Amino acid sequence: MSAQAVAERPATTPDARWRTFAMAIAVANIYYNQPMLGLIEQDLPGEVTGLVPTATQAGYAAGLFLLVPLGDVVERRSLIAIQFGGLAAALVLAALAPTATALVLASLVVGLSATVAQQIVPLAAHLAAPERRGATVGTILSGILTGILLSRTLAGFVATHAGWRAMFWLGAPLAVVAGAAMILALPRQRPEATMRYGALLRSLAGLWRSHPALRRAAGTQALVFSAFTVFWTVLAFRLREPPYGYGADIAGLFGIVGAVGVVAAPLSGRFADRYGSRPVVLIGAILTLASWIVFGLWAALPALLAGIVLLDFAMQSALVANQHIVFALAPEARARLNTVLMGAMFLGGALGSAAGTSAWQAGGWQAVVALGLALGAAAIALQVAERVGR
Repeated sequence: MSAQAVAERPATTPDARWRTFAMAIAVANIYYNQPMLGLIEQDLPGEVTGLVPTATQAGYAAGLFLLVPLGDVVERRSLIAIQFGGLAAALVLAALAPTATALVLASLVVGLSATVAQQIVPLAAHLAAPERRGATVGTILSGILTGILLSRTLAGFVATHAGWRAMFWLGAPLAVVAGAAMILALPRQRPEATMRYGALLRSLAGLWRSHPALRRAAGTQALVFSAFTVFWTVLAFRLREPPYGYGADIAGLFGIVGAVGVVAAPLSGRFADRYGSRPVVLIGAILTLASWIVFGLWAALPALLAGIVLLDFAMQSALVANQHIVFALAPEARARLNTVLMGAMFLGGALGSAAGTSAWQAGGWQAVVALGLALGAAAIALQVAERVGR
C-alpha cells in the first residue's frame, strides 16, 4: 500500500485506532507511578523511593537515544513487537520488586521499553500527506495524551483499592495485547536508511549541528515538559497536605481534569498546518508560565484545577507544533529527529522530576512554584530570543 493511499484513509480507521491504543498503552506506563508514589513510600521506605519517577523518565530518555533511531534502519513492525514484549517483562519486574532500589531499576527498564510509542509516531508522520502532517500527528497525540492522563486516574484507583503492585500486574497483559495489535495492524515498512548502529547514533550529533530549528524545538520542549513533570511528580504530596488532605485515588482523578487539555493536540496540529508552528510553540511556553502563576497565587481547589488545564494544554500544544517543525526537516531521518526532540523532552522531564522532589523537600510548595515559574520563563525567553535574532 502506498504512503499516499494510507495518508488518505480516515483517521478513524481500525488501523489508526489500534495505533493510537498501542501508543497510549506504551506511554501510560511511565506515569502510573506518580499518583502511587505516596503508597510506594509507605510500603518500600527509603531515600531512593522518590527516584522512581526520575528513573522512569531517565529510562525513557535513554530508550529514545538508544532504541528509537533503529526505526530508520530496522523493519519497524518487528521492532515494535519486541519492545512491547520487553515492556511487559519490565512491568512484571516492577510488580515483584522487593526493595525500593529494585523498583527504581525496574522503573528504568519500564521507561526504556515504553519508547516503543515513539517508533509509531514517525511512521504516522511519514504516511501522512505534507499538508496534513500536523493534523495527523495532533490527532494521534490527542489519543496518546488522553491515555497518559487517564492512566493517573486508573493507577490512583487501583493502588488505593488493590495496592500499587496490582497496577503493574495489570499493565503487563495490556502491553502484550498492544503488541499483538500492532503486529496485526501495521504493515511491514522497508527502512529508508542503511547504516551501522554506531554510525546511526553518531548521526544524531550531525542532525543536531545541522538544524538550528531542531535545537530550538528540543530546548523549548525540554523546558515545557520539565515544568509539566515538576507538577505531576509533586501533586500527590501536595494533595496530602492542607488545605486538601486527599489520598492517591483522588490524586489520580486529577488526570481526568488534565484530559480536558487534550483538545489542544488536534487544534494545534491544524493551526500549525495553516499558519505555521512557531506561534503555537510560543503560546505553549506562555501558557506554561501562566499555569504556574495560577498555582502560586491561589490555593483554592478551582484554581488548582484551572492551572492543570492550562499546563496540559500548554505541553500538548508545544509538543504537536515542535514535532511538526522537526518532521519537516529531513524525511529520511524522521525517527532520529524524533529521537533528538523526544530525548531532550524526557531528559527535561527526568530533571524536572528530580528537581521537583528536591524543591518540595527543601521548601515545600512555594519552592516548587518558583521552579515551575523559572522553567516557563526560560521557555518563553528561548522562543523570544529566536524571533529577535532573525
